Amino acid sequence: MIRRGGDDEPVTIHRPALIFILITVMLDAMGIGLIMPVMPDLIVEVQGGSLANAALWGGILSTVFAIMQFLFGPLIGNLSDRFGRRPVLLISLVVMTVDYLVMAVAGSMALLLIGRLVGGIATATSGTASAYVADISAPKDKAANFGLIGAAFGIGFVLGPLIGGLLGGYGTRAPFYAAAALSALNAVFGYFVLRETVTDRIRRPFHWRRANPLGALRHLGKLPGIRPLLMMYFLYQVAFHVYPSIWSFFTQERFGWGPGTIGLSLALFGITMAFVQGVLIRFVLRWLGERNTVVYGHVFDVFAFAALAFVTSGALALVLTPLAALGAVITPALQAIMSKMVGDDQQGELQGILTSIYALAMIVSPLMMTSVFAAFTHDGAALYLPGAPFLVSILLILIGLAVFVRNPPPQG
Repeated sequence: MIRRGGDDEPVTIHRPALIFILITVMLDAMGIGLIMPVMPDLIVEVQGGSLANAALWGGILSTVFAIMQFLFGPLIGNLSDRFGRRPVLLISLVVMTVDYLVMAVAGSMALLLIGRLVGGIATATSGTASAYVADISAPKDKAANFGLIGAAFGIGFVLGPLIGGLLGGYGTRAPFYAAAALSALNAVFGYFVLRETVTDRIRRPFHWRRANPLGALRHLGKLPGIRPLLMMYFLYQVAFHVYPSIWSFFTQERFGWGPGTIGLSLALFGITMAFVQGVLIRFVLRWLGERNTVVYGHVFDVFAFAALAFVTSGALALVLTPLAALGAVITPALQAIMSKMVGDDQQGELQGILTSIYALAMIVSPLMMTSVFAAFTHDGAALYLPGAPFLVSILLILIGLAVFVRNPPPQG
């Protein structure tokens, strides 16, 4: 059963429902990585032309996916506050199943584009999944349980490209059929085990003016102390996304790594991040508390990014890769602090706007970091420094930390 308690009252969690939530988040992460290995060949197959042209289309498909998540995160979060987490999550899985099947048979770029548009909307449910975890967690357990969400995402981040690459050997469409099957099976599982957590006590009316990123941000920004934390969350996500944005380019330029070594390093990073957020964070929170955990994570990332910015040894960089993931304690701790600052009837709205902020960071960070990388590595650059994007991340982290120190959240 699921029972909501006070600060000191325990909350009983229906574990199959929690497993469903974690699988859903893992599939969201896998769904992105699962199809990445075959996208270049698929675009060439559908569109024709060169690989360079396919890369441009790949960038367009990735961007519209992130834009849809940015636009629809608050809408889906608000819908879950009104109609419940269960229908939102189950319907999204059904839509994802159909969407993957459509992309599996798509014969035109227009259909692939529509598929990415719909997919971005359907997978903007990570906020609803986080809201479900907030619903079933006692305040003292929120950060640790949000860490499980991060761990599930990290596992999906590792498994997605790995499985996608293996299935790609059976054709460019195989990963899409696999993704559709996984989504359908999880929808059936969720139908039988997922219990609703939105009761009449916390259910609130749906308002269109709050169901968009600006409206939700404006409303939540009125709550004391929440706006600086949202700003800090955005700055951190932009800084942290330096890894997926430039890691392949950076390691190839700096160390001459090939795809195999790059894939290994990313797998190490994802596995370590899953361990940090799923296991290690519980000990860190017990030792430092949520506020100090946020500070520790920022300080640790400053040193990790500084080391990566100037490292010249590929072997040392491989060692630093999993160590750099230790700063991943920041997100669940910060998420828990904000979750405690809003009412039970606003958990979906809060997590929805966090989904939008995350998606916006996914749009901003690659553009920023790749531009900085190009500026410091092109022929004739005044200063050759492939690690320059990590220095930009340090600056963003220090700004965010200053915001946090000047606007400390309430204790508790």
